[in-house]
Amino acid sequence: MLPTVGNHNVDWHAFGDLKDAAGQGNYGAVIRRVRQILGLGQREFADRCGLSQAALSRLENRGGRGGYDMDILARVATAAGLPHDLVGLAHPTGGEGPVLRRDLLTAAAAAAVPLLPGATPHHTPDEPGILRQVTSAYRRLDATTPSRDLAEAAHPHLRLIQTLTARTTDPAHHQRMSAAASEAASFTAWLAWDTADHGSARHWYGTAITTAQHTGNELLTAYQLGSLASFDAETGHPHTALRRIEGARRQFTGPLPPLAAAWLASIEALAHAAGQDHAACDRALTACARHTGRIPQADPAAWPWIFTFDERKLSACRLACAARLPHSPRIRITDHDLTTAVTGGHDKQRALITLNAATTHLTRDRDPEAAFALATRALHAGLRLSSGRVADRARIFRRTAGRHGTAGGYADEFDTLLHTAYL
Repeated sequence: MLPTVGNHNVDWHAFGDLKDAAGQGNYGAVIRRVRQILGLGQREFADRCGLSQAALSRLENRGGRGGYDMDILARVATAAGLPHDLVGLAHPTGGEGPVLRRDLLTAAAAAAVPLLPGATPHHTPDEPGILRQVTSAYRRLDATTPSRDLAEAAHPHLRLIQTLTARTTDPAHHQRMSAAASEAASFTAWLAWDTADHGSARHWYGTAITTAQHTGNELLTAYQLGSLASFDAETGHPHTALRRIEGARRQFTGPLPPLAAAWLASIEALAHAAGQDHAACDRALTACARHTGRIPQADPAAWPWIFTFDERKLSACRLACAARLPHSPRIRITDHDLTTAVTGGHDKQRALITLNAATTHLTRDRDPEAAFALATRALHAGLRLSSGRVADRARIFRRTAGRHGTAGGYADEFDTLLHTAYL
């Protein structure tokens, strides 16, 4: 019988060839031999470790030349239950590591062990919860990590969830696993959007919606429809976005939770702004403010996929709408909005909001120098994180500046940065 992935009963130090390879600094050979001992192919083992097959192949073939990524070595060692000293790392400290590894591998082991003929599929009760925790961790990393790098881990993670979901025969467990798969697909869509791969983004948002519809969870289905509506509004399809928002609201048999209502109203306002409907945008912003005021009295867990929706998010929504309707007398941007909106901790979102604030400085305050200073700072952050969304928004800002006849040396650095964004 093959050892279970991560099983503490495997004495890895008993394999002399592992110790020899580790002593030579050939950690790729160590990883390859571990995979062979576990009886796993490259693709299957890569999925367990949250890597692409190509990344695992490069790792296994690196040899003793050095230059190994310590984070990847730690990830593989943790997934396989391999002592860290066999890949040249110190033993992890603290009490969280082993517990986290056991939790993550509880789900991975179910896919690693083949079913015997006639056997009943086995699953752990908290399998969906463990997988959702991984997705949530990736979402938090998105604030400071290039989406292209995160996608290397997110795609295998999604495939693992889909594999485990397909294997379950328990209807209730299948619903919970489908919810985990829907959330992971939505996050994968978000990453594709941020790498300017709009075709893949639309595909994965569609997958998230259809998977959510198998969960019986009206909140989740509405969230996925709203996410695709946000994508449509931002990418030039406002009328489609509005139809999706109505579809999201129809998912509810009762009143919408205040957080859901505020979030959907913010997307509706953005869609109306993209469609140049000043009055409808103003009505949606008013509704968004009203629902936001009701959130403190509501259960925050009622809409678990939105971290917060507060005055900062409301100010950011006003700025986004004002950037698309620069001459609207209905949208009033205050100094409080400008300072509040950019105080968030999410680097990519803050860069997008800063570009909207720069547009406001350009069109409302007629201050191109301040506008380009803000926009340049935002574009620097976007390029550091390889964000296609930030680059696209920066290009729109530059077109707006051109229409206002702005020129001068203060635009030179921005223009140079924007040029490099597309090289």
